[in-house]
Amino acid sequence: MQSSSIGRREALGIITLSCIGGVAVAQTKIGNVLGTAGEAKAALKGLSENTVKDLQAAYNGEMNANARYTAFAKKASEEGYKSVAVLFKAAAASEAIHAKKFAAALRAGGAEPEATIADPDVKATEENLKVAIAGEKAEATEVYPKAAEAALKAGDTAAAKAFKDALAAEAKHAQFFSDASANLEAWKPAGKAFALCPTCGYTVAAADLPKNCPLCGVVGSKFDTFK
Repeated sequence: MQSSSIGRREALGIITLSCIGGVAVAQTKIGNVLGTAGEAKAALKGLSENTVKDLQAAYNGEMNANARYTAFAKKASEEGYKSVAVLFKAAAASEAIHAKKFAAALRAGGAEPEATIADPDVKATEENLKVAIAGEKAEATEVYPKAAEAALKAGDTAAAKAFKDALAAEAKHAQFFSDASANLEAWKPAGKAFALCPTCGYTVAAADLPKNCPLCGVVGSKFDTFK
């Protein structure tokens, strides 16, 4: 898969890729993706320039994470780690939802989401899990908390909510990936299943399906199941 620019048409669809280590890199690469005209247009609608940059970085990171987790899921399946493959598929779908929410926040501010998708660096499942853990933890504890705080200070409340929802979901992903990494052989057989909020991407073990999503309130029975 060659790197490609994802514009408006592709961004509107669900993409099955995911968000991992590369978030900081994504921020550096995407920081100036939005041109001066786009920034000015966003400013007219009240979205701060820094929030636009953070949203672009987040969108790019989620799109790449979606692609990465999709590739990791395929590798896990090839190596016989069936439950790990299911986890990566669920996480990939979650990241696609986050990307759509960030894209919506950008468009609401007058900016067009853009991303550059890199070829996923796929290694053995054991190593792929470590990459996933590092990326999810970085987003949950550093990248998205800072972006949410900055957006709130700028008065960009919708963007702040998108960042907060994403970081909560990433924290859950980090927990699942950490468990899989620490107990890899136990995750080899099929049997583990995950449920995903179709609105915000919050992910839980299917056995722990909530009555309502703790982030957006969607009824638990409407969660999508991966098994």
